[in-house]
Amino acid sequence: MRGRLGAAGSWAGWLAARRAGAGRCRPGGRPARPGTGLLLAGLLAMSGAARAEPVTLERWGSFHVGGREVVISGQPVREVTFTPGGVPAKVDPNGTYLMGGMYAQYMIPANPRGRFPLLMWHGGGLTGVTWETTPDGREGWQHFFLRRGWPVYTSDAVERGRAGWGMLPEQTGGTAVVLPLDNPWERFRIGDGPGSFARGSTNPGVQFPTDPESYRNFIRQNVPRFTTTDALTLEAYLALLDRVGPSVVMVHSQAGQFGWRAAQERPEKVRALVLVEPAAVGDPAKVAALKDIPVLMLYGDYIATDARWPTIRANGLRFAEAVRAAGGTVDWVDLPERGISGNSHMIMMDRNSDQVAGLIQDWLAAKGLWR
Repeated sequence: MRGRLGAAGSWAGWLAARRAGAGRCRPGGRPARPGTGLLLAGLLAMSGAARAEPVTLERWGSFHVGGREVVISGQPVREVTFTPGGVPAKVDPNGTYLMGGMYAQYMIPANPRGRFPLLMWHGGGLTGVTWETTPDGREGWQHFFLRRGWPVYTSDAVERGRAGWGMLPEQTGGTAVVLPLDNPWERFRIGDGPGSFARGSTNPGVQFPTDPESYRNFIRQNVPRFTTTDALTLEAYLALLDRVGPSVVMVHSQAGQFGWRAAQERPEKVRALVLVEPAAVGDPAKVAALKDIPVLMLYGDYIATDARWPTIRANGLRFAEAVRAAGGTVDWVDLPERGISGNSHMIMMDRNSDQVAGLIQDWLAAKGLWR
């Protein structure tokens, strides 16, 4: 079947039933009663009424994990005034540093239905906020899956958000990549190509909230990123898996490589892998390690007309074929082919994000990972 990798089977029927309207399936495979879909759609449209019901948590907290010690030497001692009008202090930057840690926040529902925790890993230049609240103020996927009974862990990767910073560039090398206002608009397929931010034009029917305030809310959450900290980041994600235990891992964009490679390094701890527009692949020499891990890959709209994404997607699907050839199972979804159109690279922030999240939820349920 076009748009899907993996042997024909139950999920194809599952999605066909989901799209057929009257033949909708509830999670778990039971047919919905006639009119249920319309009733649910109406409830979702009523000022967020479906989201107004409180969520009961068993636990809610955070922790830091990972990191390595690094010794810095040969740096000059500096005199620093830490606050205006304060007394200067001598600071010796030489010594042993702990760097490369990451931050994780967890929300555990009182009555969990997900069979394993759901770990959400963000993309480049972003933080765990990716999964929290959308730029136009709607509940994000953290809430969507939490409301369906998944224990949810969001994280800020190395050098991002609340993860803490190292000594730059002595410890990490490289320089920070910081994006101007027009870059995400044009590179994340919100606008219709180069110059679209200046023109104020978008891809036709784009679902990303493009009003000025929402877009600036998105830019406000962008952070510097480095291209030299991948090894540290993978180490931290592995430490997170070691601490949390067997989990479903959901990744976006840059984190595609970390999801694939973490599953290759800890196959016994990744029970499923959901890749939302992964921008990179895993280790081709270790595809056999993925043979027992169900994988879902999702791609949005406007890819064919983009300068970079046809190649990025082709690379991802070629790697998926290698996983299949090694005995693995990979399902991939082209959202427009499934009748879900207008998605930018930031699928979890688009106005139809709940529809896409519902597709993922159905897939996880079909894999026996939700009860």
